[in-house]
This record gives sequence, C-alpha cells and structure tokens, in this order.
Amino acid sequence: MSRPALQLAALTLVSILIGPSAWAQAFSAGPVIERFGPVVEMDENAFNLVPGTKYRLLFDAASGSKDTHALNQRLESAARFVNMHARAGIDPDDLQIEIVTHGGTTWDVLSNSAYRERFGRDNPNAALLEALGKAGVAIRQCGQSAAFNGIAPDELAPQVDMAVSAMTVVVRRQAEGWAILP
Repeated sequence: MSRPALQLAALTLVSILIGPSAWAQAFSAGPVIERFGPVVEMDENAFNLVPGTKYRLLFDAASGSKDTHALNQRLESAARFVNMHARAGIDPDDLQIEIVTHGGTTWDVLSNSAYRERFGRDNPNAALLEALGKAGVAIRQCGQSAAFNGIAPDELAPQVDMAVSAMTVVVRRQAEGWAILP
C-alpha cells in the first residue's frame, strides 16, 4: 500500500475511533457565501491563485448529491471555491465564475415553486442558488437537458439562465479562454 493510502486509512480509522478530527471541525462557511461552501484555513504559504490576477472559471455540473432532494454538492463546490480563495487573500472580484448545469443537476436548479409542484417539497438548493447569484456566480442550464426532462425556461430559479446546451457553454467559454472545472 502506498504512503498516501496508508495515511488515509489511518486518518479514517482515527476518525471512526475518536470521532471527527479537529481538522474536520475547523471547516466553516464564509466569508463571501455565508451559509454554504465550508472550507478550512490554509497556511499563507500554501500554493494559491495569484492575487490581483483575473480568473474566469466554468464549473461543469452534471451531477451532485447521491441522494435525491438533497443539497447539490457540485453546486456547493462553486461556493467553496469562492470562500476558500477569499480566505486565502484573493479578491472575489477577481473571480468570474459560471456553472453550467445539465444531466442529473437539471432538477436542482428549478425555482422553489416549480420544484414543490413536481416533488411536493421545497427545493433544497433554493437558498444556495440565491447565495451564488448574490455572490455574482452565473448559472446556465442546458436547454437540451431541460427539454428532455420537460422543464420550461420559466420553471428555472431566477438566478438560472437557459443555454442552447451544456456543450455550447463549454465550447464557447473554452474558446474565450476560461478554465473548465469538470
């Protein structure tokens, strides 16, 4: 077994025996997106983005949580990215972030009323979508996935725009020099 695999196995065993580690307990949300995207502080010498540099990132979100009707982990990754870099001294205004949703994430970006109408419960991602929008994160839904699932553009959360397809968003943003986070 490799050294990293042994270390992971040891950490897992310790966590099972004594509960969550102090490291895991150090995770918290904020400072930009207060209720979502928990991160842990890193040493100031940790490899980081370059302060003062503008970054354009596209998160490709085709899936998320294993459980239905749960917070989408892939959407929350965008919040985590914003929070961790803000804590590490990167100005959030230097981060231009978009998320393209498709596949299994399609249902997660419905408006709360459309979600409630379809599933009889509130959308567990409604507050996250609102927080991402307030933080300046753009969200684009694949029109092909929406149509396949019988979702009309007016059923999307207010923070979500319709795109021709997820592939269209990826190709366009890649041609424009954006970093793609699959």
